[in-house]
Amino acid sequence: MPSSRRNILARVASADGNALLLVRLLVGGVFFSEGIQKFLYPSALGVGRFAKIGIPAPAVMAPFVGVVETVCGTLVVLGLVTRLAAIPLIVDMLVAFATTKIPIFIKSGFWAMAHEARTDYCMLLGSIFLLLVGSGRLSIDDRISRTHSPDGR
Repeated sequence: MPSSRRNILARVASADGNALLLVRLLVGGVFFSEGIQKFLYPSALGVGRFAKIGIPAPAVMAPFVGVVETVCGTLVVLGLVTRLAAIPLIVDMLVAFATTKIPIFIKSGFWAMAHEARTDYCMLLGSIFLLLVGSGRLSIDDRISRTHSPDGR
């Protein structure tokens, strides 16, 4: 990784822990909520939606995605294995783009797709941010790393 990019990431990572907590609450909270809703409203947001957009095996995939979003969203909010939890969330968003936003782009053009994808962009970029930067000082990850570091800081 180029040193300038490393310096930028180091500055962001050492930024006020409250800012990273806000990003974690936003990203994790939205994924948690969306995951739960796949079970609460299966015809609109779970199995029914997955069948409508052509996801194979919707009866299996919708609950699977619901569990991934709920569990990984919770881990992100808590700041526990944040970087690891961000990976399936990034994959989730890439699949969402491919299955729901690309068809809008093909049918209605860029601006219609951009409007529909605004939350997806934020969730994807927020997840990538957490993958690169981690969870920050106000997290379980940080407490664990301080507990296991030789100087205890």
